[in-house]
Amino acid sequence: MATARTANPTSVMGLNKPANGQLKGQPKPANLQSIPSAAAQQPAGPQKGSSIPQSSGGIKFGDDWKKCLQLPPKDTRMKTSDVTSTKGNEFEDYCLKRELLMGIFEMGWEKPSPVQEESIPIALSGRDILARAKNGTGKSGAYLIPLLERIDLKKDHIQAIVMVPTRELALQMSQISIQLSKHLGGVKVMATTGGTNLRDDIMRLDETVHVIIATPGRILDLVKKGVAKVDKTQMMVMDEADKLLSQDFVILIEEIISFLPKDRQILLYSATFPVSVQKFMAKHLKKPYEINLMEELTLKGITQYYAYVTERQKVHCLNTLFSRLQINQSIIFCNSTQRVELLAKKITQLGYSCFYIHAKMMQEYRNRVFHDFRNGLCRNLVCTGRFGHLGLAINLITSEDRFNLKGIEEQLVTDIKPIPSSIDKSLYVAEFHSVDPDDDGGDGEAKQKELGAA
Repeated sequence: MATARTANPTSVMGLNKPANGQLKGQPKPANLQSIPSAAAQQPAGPQKGSSIPQSSGGIKFGDDWKKCLQLPPKDTRMKTSDVTSTKGNEFEDYCLKRELLMGIFEMGWEKPSPVQEESIPIALSGRDILARAKNGTGKSGAYLIPLLERIDLKKDHIQAIVMVPTRELALQMSQISIQLSKHLGGVKVMATTGGTNLRDDIMRLDETVHVIIATPGRILDLVKKGVAKVDKTQMMVMDEADKLLSQDFVILIEEIISFLPKDRQILLYSATFPVSVQKFMAKHLKKPYEINLMEELTLKGITQYYAYVTERQKVHCLNTLFSRLQINQSIIFCNSTQRVELLAKKITQLGYSCFYIHAKMMQEYRNRVFHDFRNGLCRNLVCTGRFGHLGLAINLITSEDRFNLKGIEEQLVTDIKPIPSSIDKSLYVAEFHSVDPDDDGGDGEAKQKELGAA
């Protein structure tokens, strides 16, 4: 079974060879309208001629620093209560460095989301945290903001580690960290994952690194080789902790922690907390502050449907969805690398631009395809295999998949309905809602409209 989702464009790079995963079709039919995303227009950093300094030295006492910011276009799309049900706090309320606030606002993050309100002040105090919140509600900002605030540039050792389960998430978090810290005057962030050149990482660690964002296997390898010295590391974050504490990773995580100082701070963030997380918490966390913002597992604003089809009908069904829905971008998940390439080819033949990635491609090409897609250079991505906005997920299932669907409904405590003959555009197209242009809710970690296809 596969699902398709949309992604938020944010980065650059080009790759045009079909062998590298990018297939370009004919221009999109006129009835497939493109709806601009505010996040898609966010500049990667200060533009040429910007009055914003690249370090804290350019802002003088008494300057109106907010007037110097290069802010992205205001996001006026409708936001759900996942990100708007806040206490009304501002980022300035947390006594953060002015230079960090500059990075936050230039990311388009206007006000703290609920998980950020709960997490930031506690993390700044040095206390361990166990936070349960949905993906796409600002968890990355909840830990990256206090992490960067606490970096001491006078110290040249590794001060924080962010553990993530996948290469793609490591690259995404490192990019966010770099953008948030660009005015801090020298915070050094490094991403390291399996599948990349170990020698490059060793050479990089010969220089100053303050923050490492890594997958467990690679960072453990560097630690055991004595290259990554973490005996003075004061903070370790585990994003998607439920995956990191699964049987695949938990032994590695335990060994990594054995190299950390005893007075380290550990922050766990996840949408679900199985028994493995509870055991880990009891063993390694000291009186953790618990945050639970989970009334249900699925994001509000994401409407799910299913459609019964035969295997032969899936491509025809996708074509019908493309022609009837106003899709900005879609991600389509398949169960095998062979199916990925075949489906991407068929989608291209239907006249739609399409990229694809899978595990058998070189990591360098996968990264470039992924970033090109996020930059909006293509509308559809096929691969093996969210922030408080509207979305749509459609699961195409065969008769053999019906029991899996029931299991998913039970685990998510949700009801996935059959796809109706017509879908209300207000469920996934922001322009069909009346929006208050002065509403600042949410942190701007925007994800566009979603289309799911399984």
